[in-house]
Amino acid sequence: MIPGTERTFWSFVRNPYHVVIVMRHIVLTIGRTFGSGGRLIGKKVAKKCGMTYYDKELLELAAKESGMSLDVLENIDESAGNSLLYTLSTGGAHLLGTHFAQTAEPPLHDKLYIAQANIIKDIAARESCVIVGRCADYLLRNMEECVKVFIYAPSEARIKRAVEVYGIPENKAADQIRKTDKKRSGYYNFYSGKKWGNLDNYHLSVDSSLLGVDATADMIAEFVRQRAESLEK
Repeated sequence: MIPGTERTFWSFVRNPYHVVIVMRHIVLTIGRTFGSGGRLIGKKVAKKCGMTYYDKELLELAAKESGMSLDVLENIDESAGNSLLYTLSTGGAHLLGTHFAQTAEPPLHDKLYIAQANIIKDIAARESCVIVGRCADYLLRNMEECVKVFIYAPSEARIKRAVEVYGIPENKAADQIRKTDKKRSGYYNFYSGKKWGNLDNYHLSVDSSLLGVDATADMIAEFVRQRAESLEK
């Protein structure tokens, strides 16, 4: 348990709109496949549980902390970029999981990862929040109060969402899904040394197409509540 939170407790207030107020320190991390609705589900869970939501907001914080341009960071977010090539060219793993070298200057992708990693750990230590992507589940793997969720859906459902919600042309949706998932998995696998989407990395993996966005958010909020109660015992 994080120091200073020993006497905190959960208080859930249910109203006709199924809003749940969270009074105990806890963090929810969400990994997601493109088109599964993971980002929207995360926002809904955060609202239901009275938690702060972090996704693109992490980029803004990283830009302020590092002094790098937000526009530049947006283009390399959740991407390992040329890090592997950089590793090979410098003769060793300068950044893999938690192993850092102290010699050469790392590329922008690694600077962003390091900046966001520091921000995620700082945020998780001080407030209840929902964090989407960016290896948050790996970075907080030793935090007892962290609930780790992975959201996915079948290709048909993701293509439908990509077209209807994201406005991607139908003939390009499948390719966009493939490219985005490849980018996310490459980022996660490189920086964590683990496999993106592997069941062993998460407490709960959910097919969002079975219940839909709203009901999936309700289910995850209830899962967080149950986990909180178990921590109190």
